[in-house]
Amino acid sequence: MEIVLSGIRSTGKLHLGNYYGALLNFVQMQHEHKCFFFIADYHSLTTHPTPTDLHGSVKQVLAEYLACGLDPEIATLYVQSDLPQVPELYLLLNMNAYVGELERCTSFKEKIRKHPDNINAGLLTYPTLMAADILIHKATMVPVGKDQEQHLEMTRTFANRFNRLYKVDYFPEPVAYNFGKELVKIPGLDGSGKMGKSEGNAIYLYDDPKTIRSKVMKAVTDSGPTQPNQEKSEPVKNLFTLMRVVSDPETYSYFEEQYSSCHIRYGDMKKQLAEDIIRITTPIRERIEEILANDAYLSQVAHHGAEKARESASKTINEVRQIIGFRNF
Repeated sequence: MEIVLSGIRSTGKLHLGNYYGALLNFVQMQHEHKCFFFIADYHSLTTHPTPTDLHGSVKQVLAEYLACGLDPEIATLYVQSDLPQVPELYLLLNMNAYVGELERCTSFKEKIRKHPDNINAGLLTYPTLMAADILIHKATMVPVGKDQEQHLEMTRTFANRFNRLYKVDYFPEPVAYNFGKELVKIPGLDGSGKMGKSEGNAIYLYDDPKTIRSKVMKAVTDSGPTQPNQEKSEPVKNLFTLMRVVSDPETYSYFEEQYSSCHIRYGDMKKQLAEDIIRITTPIRERIEEILANDAYLSQVAHHGAEKARESASKTINEVRQIIGFRNF
């Protein structure tokens, strides 16, 4: 059984892209592999060093993980900062990570372009912390998007470098987990790209019906087709992609026919799309609210997950210390 690890930053609520792109697969995956799912609150500080409510964000994401179907009795579900072994391995890996390779990281260059006033050491060494998250459990598979592939490659570099420097065959080379045909890319509402928190184009699982209707009705479209079977513009194609995922096949086919015959009314399509999204998200939102109201349950889940994760992490860090040469007197 492969060891699978995945994390999500605690800077915001989960959205439809998270749900269809990964979470539904995670729910199935937890029954097939040994899975670790964590809330990356350390990572969130690289771009949000002074969060207004870090604990509240962690609590929200934990409740949403649970509401989507992750089972803390089957998988290991924990908060990153509950594992002191992670920053220790992060420190040790940093001793053999080179500034040049970290500065060449594509995401680092992109972040400093977007946040020139917050070029901190944590941002530079983000790939090392990600490597520590993965290697602390000796994970063999990691579900990652295109924006994280370079970080995973760097994790393999750090793992191999450790093995080579200390002449051991200790850390495995983690590979990207491929969902194959099941992977769904959910587009944003702004007419381009994927749905995401930082892009401001997302529908969150916790959004109420009024908010969802407002967001969908503001989604970017065009002036409409002028000839039969005209190729769709990217914004319109995105709306149809969303509808294909959340609506009944008959509904999708109806609006496809309306578009092809130049009779499409985008307002009608958006109204239907909003109602179909509400139909899917309402049970999840209600479950999130139920879980958020149960502090005792959330505390129990967090403590149970931390215990299971620390058992795995402690074994790894103790063995790494022995390999490097740390000894107790």
